[in-house]
Amino acid sequence: MKKYLSILSDMEQKIMEGQYSPGQKLPSVRSAAKLYGCSISTITRAYAELEKRHAIYSIAQSGFYVVGKPGDWRDNKESGMIDFASASPDLNVFPYLDFQHCLNKAIDTYKYHLFTYGDSQGLERLRQTLVSHLANSQVFAKAERIVVTSGVQQALEILAKMPFPNGNAAILVEQPSYDMYLRFLEAEGIPVCGIARTAAGIDLRELEEKFKSGGIKFFYTMSRYHNPLGTSYSAEERKAIAGLASKYNVYILEDDYMADLGEDRCFDPIHAYDRTAHVIYLKSFSKIIFPGLRLGVAVLPERLLETFRTFKRSADTSLLSQAALEVYIKNGMYERHKHKIYSQYAARMRALNEAVQRYNDAGVIKVSDVKSGVYMQFKLPQPVNMERLMKRLAARNVSIVPGKGFYLSDYLEREKFLRISISRAQLGQIDEGVKAIVEEVEQCSRL
Repeated sequence: MKKYLSILSDMEQKIMEGQYSPGQKLPSVRSAAKLYGCSISTITRAYAELEKRHAIYSIAQSGFYVVGKPGDWRDNKESGMIDFASASPDLNVFPYLDFQHCLNKAIDTYKYHLFTYGDSQGLERLRQTLVSHLANSQVFAKAERIVVTSGVQQALEILAKMPFPNGNAAILVEQPSYDMYLRFLEAEGIPVCGIARTAAGIDLRELEEKFKSGGIKFFYTMSRYHNPLGTSYSAEERKAIAGLASKYNVYILEDDYMADLGEDRCFDPIHAYDRTAHVIYLKSFSKIIFPGLRLGVAVLPERLLETFRTFKRSADTSLLSQAALEVYIKNGMYERHKHKIYSQYAARMRALNEAVQRYNDAGVIKVSDVKSGVYMQFKLPQPVNMERLMKRLAARNVSIVPGKGFYLSDYLEREKFLRISISRAQLGQIDEGVKAIVEEVEQCSRL
């Protein structure tokens, strides 16, 4: 069964990546069996499943051919669109087949349990599995302190609204930061203030001053692969932030949404340096599996648990999704797919860095030092008119996102930049896209 799934997944991936292009004939059943080192019946079964999924079609006495599907990423590639804007993961790297298998296995395993409302804290067996899963990221917690949420967004909203033991009301956010969370805080009228974070890091003395006198409930931070900067805090900064939280009774809300996409296997999150239970750790599974799963995890200090549960109220997180994720992690599929998706994104990030070195000789764009994750900041000269730049790039089929939206509306000390995302930018397009950006920035700097 595992061999069949592995072969089917590999064939699907090759089709999605364009290694087998639309209309191309696939290897014969006998040749494919020899290639994969399996029986002819296994290949026949795999081809039958691909045909059932409308990925290939057969011609009698001829063989199997790849279907050309309208609306897939190859159409974007052929249209010339270079997408540096989208924050959504690449649709073509998701483990559809593997996860479908896990859904079926979850239904068989849990049966009648799936027809109950379940525990608002999350499926117990998933939380038990997450104990060892999180420990691999140096996040050590008992299952009782783990809460499964409907995506990380739900946890962010609950934590913003609920009272904290320190009695403070204001939320401190990095500037720039996650745009959707900033808009939520402003729309809800929640007291919020900012502190500058640049590619070079954060001013720890200013952070201490804000912790000391700002009435801060919690400090929201992305310790690694920051959105939109793409950078990570140094070990010294992470230790210092944990120490300041303890010293001034301020909580840290650590959004480690990119935990699985980094090359640094020795990266310890701020949570690992927490000695006084002041760090809340959040993790998302959307970047590795798919956004529609809508599952996130919050690791909470014990003194926040009861209030968090009260605000969460009901078991609103899909039990079937939780059960399938438990199977997916436990059988090793998650770990294998994590390495697969990381290697693809890492190749794109290398291509981005190489293109910047190739075309940005004059240094008109200041880039952050990023080797992993999916984001990079392109800092622009102040004279550049952002609206004009976006129009000129759009005319060259390059889609980008300006940095303005990643700041609080009343925050004045803004850097002018583009957030470059490689999650949807195809490997063969990155060089051309960077060349266009550098040329247009140079042009707009002279206007």
